[in-house]
Amino acid sequence: MEKIRAAVVGYGNIGQYVVEALEAAPDFEIAGIVRRNGAENKPVELAPYAVVKDIKELKDVDVAILATPTRSVEKYAKEILAMGINTVDSFDIHSQITSLRRSLDESAKAGKAVAIISAGWDPGSDSVVRTLLQAIAPKGVSYTNFGPGMSMGHTVAVKAIDGVKAALSMTIPTGTGIHRRMVYIEVKDGYKFEDVAAAIKSDAYFVNDETHVIQVPCVDELLDMGHGVNLTRKGVSGKTQNQLFEFNMKINNPALTGQVLVCVARASMKQQPGCYTMVEVPVIDLLHGDREELIAHLV
Repeated sequence: MEKIRAAVVGYGNIGQYVVEALEAAPDFEIAGIVRRNGAENKPVELAPYAVVKDIKELKDVDVAILATPTRSVEKYAKEILAMGINTVDSFDIHSQITSLRRSLDESAKAGKAVAIISAGWDPGSDSVVRTLLQAIAPKGVSYTNFGPGMSMGHTVAVKAIDGVKAALSMTIPTGTGIHRRMVYIEVKDGYKFEDVAAAIKSDAYFVNDETHVIQVPCVDELLDMGHGVNLTRKGVSGKTQNQLFEFNMKINNPALTGQVLVCVARASMKQQPGCYTMVEVPVIDLLHGDREELIAHLV
């Protein structure tokens, strides 16, 4: 069996777990890791792999898994799609997903490649659950309650704010899909906490939520990668009222994101050129194995 050659772009929290998921996947091989510093201070666990500064230095890459900050996804994806390489990412600004999809659809088709965007766990696998629940109860209301736990996207966004030395953004559910953001930061010398806090609260990640910014002496003492979700839908099936569905999970945040990205990288090899979200991809395409055997087992 010819294996899928995947490059991992970025080696932070998510990138490390993507590598682990690729190592555990029988149908993948790692083409290499793209890091800002290349092979400088190369981690010992990456000794078997090529570590480079630019994906162009790697050979025969089928798909690039973008383990980069959300706000750099579009730039990296467009460059890589133009090379005819598939891309998958965990872009997580919900309000900008449709515009990113339109943008990368054009780039993917021009490069005769496939992009699958927003493939984390939310947006991502939770999106698939929400879609299924709405299909089986077309009329009704869905609530997605996250946490309590660390939001990686929000944490990365805080770290990018001028004056932030270290940061942790915790998501606290208050019910009916409403959340409180608890942001813990260390402030760089020469910056005023009040100015930094105001910049955080005005960021697109936080502007629509109740956000509390707290200065602490050491963020590392608070760090916990645990997270979770409670997804509930109450609605109508046909003409029957009061159908109630509930989905729960408690997770290691970056580990699940890494696994979803690898599953979607697999699925990208089975789609026609263009850009997709996870709800547009057949769920069976996420799985490794013979299609008929999977159907017999799962159906």
